[in-house]
Amino acid sequence: MDWSRIKTIYIVAFLILDLFLVSQLVTKHQTNKLEVKSDATLEENLKTDGIVYENLPKDIPHYQYMSANTKTFTEDELKELKNQEITIEDNSIIHSELDETIKLSEKDFISELNSLIKANILYGDQYSYWDYDKEAMKITYYQTFNDQQLLMNGSAHLVFYVNEFNEIYAYDQTMLEIGEPLNQEEEVLTAIRSLEILYRKGMLKPNSWVKKVEMGYYTLVSMEESQVLTPTWHLDVEHDGEREHLLVNAFDGQIIQMNTINQEKKTME
Repeated sequence: MDWSRIKTIYIVAFLILDLFLVSQLVTKHQTNKLEVKSDATLEENLKTDGIVYENLPKDIPHYQYMSANTKTFTEDELKELKNQEITIEDNSIIHSELDETIKLSEKDFISELNSLIKANILYGDQYSYWDYDKEAMKITYYQTFNDQQLLMNGSAHLVFYVNEFNEIYAYDQTMLEIGEPLNQEEEVLTAIRSLEILYRKGMLKPNSWVKKVEMGYYTLVSMEESQVLTPTWHLDVEHDGEREHLLVNAFDGQIIQMNTINQEKKTME
């Protein structure tokens, strides 16, 4: 056996392996530099355009597609609702007329309403505040899953109706039952990438304030009684005193257009 030849082969093999590992390290370092440079360039561009943001989630999250089915409310559940006149539509939509109206506080009505919801509405702790549309005189809450809202989902909402005296007199409720995940957990886009996508597409106007960036779920596929939910970045943006909600699919980076959302809301409601 030619030990000298074998030794030479091993030395050459290890040299090749070392060169490969060094090249991988250099490539990774260059990639990291490019990402840092990209982030730095993005921050400079945003600053130039007067776009302000703060407190972005910095982790790299992992999520799954989720299945969900329309909840059917039972008679026993409806019997739990006191001091209100209930009608039920398709066993899945609760219409409630309150026996006594509830006066909204001018300062902290959200906290008061949160307490009311938890005490007087079915599964009230599974909903969180979304918006108060004073023109439409409606306050909207959306159902949550793992503390993340089911965004713009007419099948998973609470809508309170407000009269001219700033009193709640009725509400509608729908709900989804979250099923099994449809895939293994996967890494999704970071919050800064969702902001970058919107900026590159011209969706963030100059002198905008990105008040909040948070993860939620949006309906990817909707059937009569079931849905597929996809993780979605929600950006709450203010510009010239007007509020705008921007959504980005966290898996593929697709921007969810507002007209799509509005159409779904009309269909669902």
